[in-house]
Amino acid sequence: MGRKKVRGRVLRTLAWLVVLAVLAAVAAGWYGFERFSRAPLAVGPQRQTLDVERGSNLRGIVAQLHARGVSGAPWLYWRLLAARMRVADRLHAGEYALDPGVTPASLLDAMAAGRVLQRNFTIVDGWTFAQLRGALAQVATLRHEAATLGDADLMRRIGAGGEAPEGRFLPETYAYVKGDSDLDILKRAHQAMAHTLAELWTGRDKGLPLASPYEALILASIVEKETGRADERPKIAGVFVRRLENHMLLQTDPSVIYGMGQAYAGTIHKSDLTTDTPYNTYTRPGLPPTPIALPGRPAILAALHPEPGDALYFVSRGDGTHVFASSLAEHNRNVACYQLKRCHD
Repeated sequence: MGRKKVRGRVLRTLAWLVVLAVLAAVAAGWYGFERFSRAPLAVGPQRQTLDVERGSNLRGIVAQLHARGVSGAPWLYWRLLAARMRVADRLHAGEYALDPGVTPASLLDAMAAGRVLQRNFTIVDGWTFAQLRGALAQVATLRHEAATLGDADLMRRIGAGGEAPEGRFLPETYAYVKGDSDLDILKRAHQAMAHTLAELWTGRDKGLPLASPYEALILASIVEKETGRADERPKIAGVFVRRLENHMLLQTDPSVIYGMGQAYAGTIHKSDLTTDTPYNTYTRPGLPPTPIALPGRPAILAALHPEPGDALYFVSRGDGTHVFASSLAEHNRNVACYQLKRCHD
């Protein structure tokens, strides 16, 4: 009987030891799980991104994190965390930011909410449409649908069939997500320009020698290419408005350069000024047939609110600013001084 009591005590002790071991293992596992859910992933000092393809499940996402060394936590931890957060079955496809400090919980929360990574593409004031197309073609995170399209087909695809593309896209920064197409950005930029031009046209100065918003866009593109200085845009617009009113040739070099196309090699010669093209404002009166660049909102405002005065000419000082003149004689003196370096006191 004594032996049975001893054996029973031993068995009870062993049972308690097993229970304690299990409880310790559970506690350790739970502690490890809690630490995992709050600890940053192994992203490193620079942002990384995570692409979640359509149809991906949690197991596949975790496998991708494991393969990249971002997480070494067991699949069970991720499954328990997703269950606790009630997000296991509602993780959205897309590109997600893996910033330094991101935790498993914050990553799952972002995927459940569909907070995909937003990128930015900036259309620069004064770009030509060809430059815009070239810049879009270099963006690896966009789908390239425009690459095989000519300008006319491209405009039809964005709902602007029949329009010449130059000048029709508003320079500003556009947010997009990976998988958007270049046509998506072009359509938004086109709509933004149409809205901006219509809005500003209604508040234009009265009596301008501009018959339509499109003529304002053409003039704004010339102003855009003539100066990058905010304080000079209304002054230069005023010069061109008065030249139009006086039936003078605009004689603007940027328009001539645009008309030269690929023939322009960085320098404009006197022969270029006498070679007629539809954009040569030294040989043809009035505005050129289309804009010569993509004007920003400030240039459009300047074209619609030109600075009053009597200046009919301007010439570059060579430092980014211009000097203005109201007579040809004064202008010639300015050219001699600032272009030919023959200033006389």
